[in-house]
Amino acid sequence: MARKCDFCGRGPITGNRVSHSNRRTRHRWLVNLQVVNVDLGGGVKKRMKACTRCLRSGLVKRAI
Repeated sequence: MARKCDFCGRGPITGNRVSHSNRRTRHRWLVNLQVVNVDLGGGVKKRMKACTRCLRSGLVKRAI
């Protein structure tokens, strides 16, 4: 199961952590995913993973 948003496709980002002495170690930043009940229309509801950016922007219509 991949850690990806089902709406925008955002996933983990990789890069370097840089210390004060300028040493570099690899680091991975994960997406803030929330499992939400989504209203797909026509009375269909489904549990999907959505990032908080999609939830905030109104891209996801939550089911009640």
